[in-house]
Amino acid sequence: MRLYDTARGAVVDFDALPVVRMYVCGITPYDATHLGHAATYITYDVLQRRLRDMGCETRCVRNITDVDDDILAAAERRGVHYLDLAFEQTARFDDDMAALNTLLPASEPRATSAIPDIRGFIHEALERGFAYCSGGGVYFDTQAFDGFGSLSRFGRDRMVDLAREWRDDPDDPAKRDPLDFVLWQPARSGEPSWESRWGPGRPGWHVECSTLALRELGETIDLHGGGVDLLYPHHECERAQSEAVTGKPFARLWLHQALVHYQGSKMSKSLGNLVFVHELRRSHDPMAIRLALMSQHYRTPWPWHHGLLDEAQRRLALWRRAPRRGNHSDLLNQVRQHLDDDLDVPGALAAVDAAAQSGRPVNSAASLLGVVL
Repeated sequence: MRLYDTARGAVVDFDALPVVRMYVCGITPYDATHLGHAATYITYDVLQRRLRDMGCETRCVRNITDVDDDILAAAERRGVHYLDLAFEQTARFDDDMAALNTLLPASEPRATSAIPDIRGFIHEALERGFAYCSGGGVYFDTQAFDGFGSLSRFGRDRMVDLAREWRDDPDDPAKRDPLDFVLWQPARSGEPSWESRWGPGRPGWHVECSTLALRELGETIDLHGGGVDLLYPHHECERAQSEAVTGKPFARLWLHQALVHYQGSKMSKSLGNLVFVHELRRSHDPMAIRLALMSQHYRTPWPWHHGLLDEAQRRLALWRRAPRRGNHSDLLNQVRQHLDDDLDVPGALAAVDAAAQSGRPVNSAASLLGVVL
């Protein structure tokens, strides 16, 4: 299998071990599942299905960020407790993922489940000289970590701009450097907080994922990813702090999903240009939604339009008309070859189309791709 590694900027051999440990950044559950989310998790689903087909065991951890600025603000606007909002939206997300036939994660840990682990992680960062206390909080010292920025390969000005866009606040006067990021932020009025040796507060965004990944999967994981918009600051910061604390490589390979665009911009909660899975499910077969999302290569940004659903409905009908009995091996091998070539799912779909059009059975190939006929 060959996959594109963001860190090396190239398609490389991925040597699948008997147990493949992967971490994919999950949702901040303050709103419903949109197609950008779904595209990412379907990519990881297809990858897991092929690895299992190869005889590997996969352990995929997908976190739930149930405490951060966005969910607290959303809960306040709605007049509900932030954990009640998280529970409601996580249940809706899980229902959408089940409808799209994605494999269950090995673990779906919540950030609030890891507060003691997070405090221990921050203590280690301080002890090793990679963090400092300032202004009632604790910050990661990016200047102390050799190679900060080498994952994303962005220049300093670009990193500062992205930090500001993601509200990492490069202008925070408590920081030694604008690119430093918060590990523990002091308590604010009306917000949840936990006690620590640095004072009451709550964890920063980036430290939550590092702690959960290390707790659930160990010091070096095989594959890490999520949407490419998380590359900086989230994944860059996550890699730096993890390797600073453990002294070991954090991930063997970084695999990122390209962004889905809609109405001329990337689909995002901040812009409000969202298409929700649960709304599409009211009028379309979930397998058609899955096929529509699989029709684009995971590394290529693409615009969503409803014509993709019409095309997917036709494809699904074609596959379902194909005979159920007969020799599947040639088609299965074609699909496997496409998936092993940097997850060429569109190529795999075209191979299944050709088989169905020629009257050959496609159910085994569809199953490998996670499509229920």
